[in-house]
Amino acid sequence: MIKQFLCIINSEFKDYNRRKFLQDLMAGITVAAVALPLALAFGVSSGTTAAAGLITAIVAGIIISSLSGAFYQISGPTGAIDVHPKS
Repeated sequence: MIKQFLCIINSEFKDYNRRKFLQDLMAGITVAAVALPLALAFGVSSGTTAAAGLITAIVAGIIISSLSGAFYQISGPTGAIDVHPKS
């Protein structure tokens, strides 16, 4: 089982290099710059503490990413902005 997992990881990162890592790092910093203040604000606006909003955002992100099979996904409180009901 571990050998199979390592084979999957190895094939997934086969073409991964320093340039792609730097792009991923920049994307992560950009997402953090947007998501962290939102998480703090949603925690306070819901009547709890900013720390509760931050912890909820982190835990929800881990759960959603572990249950999803998609490469790209929208999650969190701002994900509802992308859903437009028909009039």
